[in-house]
Amino acid sequence: MIDILGGAGDMAPAGDLVKDVTEATFMQDVVDASMQAPVIVDFWAPWCGPCKTLGPALEAAVTKAKGAVTMAKIDVDQNQRLVQALSQQGLPLQSIPTVVAFVQGRPIDMFQGAVAPSEIDAFIKRAIEAGGGSADGGLGDAIEAAEQMLADGDVADAAQTFAAVLGEDDKNAAAYGGLARAHVAMGDLDQAEAVLNGAPAEISDAAEIEAAHAQIALARQAENAGPVAELRATVEAYPEDHQARFDLAQALHAAGEAEAAVDELLTLFRKDQDWNDGAAKAQLFTIFDALKPNDPIVLNGRRKLSSIIFA
Repeated sequence: MIDILGGAGDMAPAGDLVKDVTEATFMQDVVDASMQAPVIVDFWAPWCGPCKTLGPALEAAVTKAKGAVTMAKIDVDQNQRLVQALSQQGLPLQSIPTVVAFVQGRPIDMFQGAVAPSEIDAFIKRAIEAGGGSADGGLGDAIEAAEQMLADGDVADAAQTFAAVLGEDDKNAAAYGGLARAHVAMGDLDQAEAVLNGAPAEISDAAEIEAAHAQIALARQAENAGPVAELRATVEAYPEDHQARFDLAQALHAAGEAEAAVDELLTLFRKDQDWNDGAAKAQLFTIFDALKPNDPIVLNGRRKLSSIIFA
């Protein structure tokens, strides 16, 4: 599991991520180190009030990046010759705190004064991306691996990996959606709903969570879906029996025939857009939401639906 989460086995210990740097170690711990990963340099002083707030916030953000960036703390009072040398080289250090991002041996971004945590996160993200890295600490790779496990039928391992990601980032919508879909695949719809209900409110409308909700809804419909052959026979005998056609679409989807289900719903919508308070259109959107946005079934279905609406 550790290896899946971004190669954590190679990650530096937390104590190696933040260092006190002096003039004597500046070349090694900042310039040379930034050739491997971006280095965030915090120029501070013991008497600086804003530094006492900014420093811990920077350390927390750097630690959260899990080795994608490191931090160097430089006491300007104890390293005045270094500060003067950097200023002569065009790096303005007239006020503190000053925070500078070094990438590939040179400063590429900076800010002065205390800033909000969101601005710190954005600053560090820019530095990591400038260095060609990923700012998510490898969680994106872990989610991609879990999705592949889910596609391959390794549902339990996928669920474990999604849960591990949430242990690192409790606001990761992709991990919530993936964990819920894993429970759907295991047939535990109640637990899938519980996972989504536990997601923070600020991500409750994320696309990944809406997709999982749609899959749960379709799975519950599948539990009560009728036999495809009988429903198809009814629709062929009574083409205007809208309920039978709707039930056939549900049964087809439950049988894994999503494209055929969409076709039946489009036919129903074409015949009567307002039937059962627009049930056909609502069901189409549920199916679309449960699939990936670039799925051909979604792209073709939405195009055909639009052509009916705007005909």
